[in-house]
Amino acid sequence: MVSQPLSQSLPSTADLPCSDETPVDNEDQNLLPNVLLFLLKSIWAERMDWYFGVDMAVYHTTGEDPTIPVVPDAFLSIGVERRKGGKSRLSYAVWEEAGVVPILVLEMVSQTLRGEYGEKMGVYARLGVLYYAVYNPGRWGQKRQKKHEPFEVYKLVNGEYQLQAGEPYWMPEVGLGIGRCPMLSDNELQEQLAWFDQGGDRYLTAEERAEQQQARAEQQQARAEQEQRQRERLEAYLRSQGIDPNQLPD
Repeated sequence: MVSQPLSQSLPSTADLPCSDETPVDNEDQNLLPNVLLFLLKSIWAERMDWYFGVDMAVYHTTGEDPTIPVVPDAFLSIGVERRKGGKSRLSYAVWEEAGVVPILVLEMVSQTLRGEYGEKMGVYARLGVLYYAVYNPGRWGQKRQKKHEPFEVYKLVNGEYQLQAGEPYWMPEVGLGIGRCPMLSDNELQEQLAWFDQGGDRYLTAEERAEQQQARAEQQQARAEQEQRQRERLEAYLRSQGIDPNQLPD
């Protein structure tokens, strides 16, 4: 009897839960990953070889049961369809993605630790996730405040995660940097996560780019009006001296 390939004997994402149904305990757990998603849609608008999931189940075969997922707050995969078969994904099963595992996973620590510095880190290491970022602005669940920084990026080296230095942290395999920055939200400055270029400059949101373009247009208009006033004053002076400004020699 010929055995079926492993991928054919595994369930379809249509038959698996899309998340673990665990509710978030603060609004930033949902807001900040979506900010990254919308920024990425703008940065990589022309690319169709990536997927960024938010609070979505990731199914894999590196654990004891492939029907038990790990559910990061956000993850990025490169080299997959932007929309699976032209449709939205229900969940992310590695065996349905040609074996492509996420290259980056983000966990946001809530008021109760859920294995972000332990169990989940081990799962992602076994899965082969290259970069693991942990955002813990409130340093929740830490007995010692200096045990971890509010934002940390780990890289998988020889099967183990090593804490990386520098922020924003540049990920050459991704072609993006990631880090914190103050951004305007609901008319208030708030610390958020953002993408950065190799030079360390933050990619702007669509609203910020529109405001920047508007500011440039207003500056150009102001310069044009100033130059017009200067010409009018010069012409008035020439006429006061009996000189026709329209009859000046070349």
